Amino acid sequence: MKVKHYIFLISLLLLLFVADVALGSIYISVEELWAIVLGNSDSTNHYIITQLRLPRAVMAVLTGAGLAIAGMLMQTMFRNPLAGPFVLGISSGAGLGVAISIMGSSLLGFSLITGFGLIASSILGSLAVFLLIILISLRIKDTMGLLIIGLMVGSLSSAVVGILQYFSPSEQLRRYVFWGLGSLGNLTWNELAIIASLILLSLIGLLLIIKPLNALLLGETYARSLGINLKQTRWIIIAITCLLAGSITAFAGPIAFIGLAVPHIARMLLSSMDHKKLIPLVIIIGASLLLACDIVAQLPFSNYSLPINAVTSLVGAPLVIWLIVKKRYLRF
Repeated sequence: MKVKHYIFLISLLLLLFVADVALGSIYISVEELWAIVLGNSDSTNHYIITQLRLPRAVMAVLTGAGLAIAGMLMQTMFRNPLAGPFVLGISSGAGLGVAISIMGSSLLGFSLITGFGLIASSILGSLAVFLLIILISLRIKDTMGLLIIGLMVGSLSSAVVGILQYFSPSEQLRRYVFWGLGSLGNLTWNELAIIASLILLSLIGLLLIIKPLNALLLGETYARSLGINLKQTRWIIIAITCLLAGSITAFAGPIAFIGLAVPHIARMLLSSMDHKKLIPLVIIIGASLLLACDIVAQLPFSNYSLPINAVTSLVGAPLVIWLIVKKRYLRF
């Protein structure tokens, strides 16, 4: 890709960001939006922009970029084109933590239904799965075996969630279902700062393993012949993926298909698998795609909105199907 292509994609990202903030049940002009951001407006829309729409748009950028990076790492590590950011069971662990906090009163005698309680339980669930995967990786050398174990952990988590759902009253079930639909809103600037810090930490770790990532594309044997420490590289990849997927799921709920589809779109545009070129493009496309999905989810000029997870599935599933049809974009 040439520089002009990157300029176009960055411009599109900025345009989508502004559109996501301006559009909604109430349209706010760009002039008024700019005045509010600069602090030169005392209109009634000030709260809507600074406390509702702007945090939501920033969260869309962070979530899209983070999930896209996590998906790229999983596809490279397992050399599997259909691997996603939640393939290690991180999302299932987060879901189990939330299920216990919401529906635990039915079987366990307690419930943590506050906003902070849900976030804390989701983080703890993700962390528990992360530690389990790390312990397993100490014993298993084969990455494919690790992939299967991740899927089995996800199945076990889903089974426990199913048991909790069976014994839970309708109100608790409804709350858990709403969490599962995902949400980019209702976040404070302090919470956004936490997520941004975790994603920045992940990016720093990612810069340290660009060469090993490129070597892994040619197989573990070739990477080992180049002197790559496969065990250390695998741990770093798992840690970054768990940090990204776990923190995003904790604050936004499970967001489907972004991490699966975006890396393939980036490879298609680049016609290259070099991670030095791939990483910035994956970040831009991931953020742009989720912003576009959020604009659709808000149903501009209406009083209704759609769950973000449903919109990403409606957009992402056809994309993945098309990529599978175009088999050359799914080869490693």
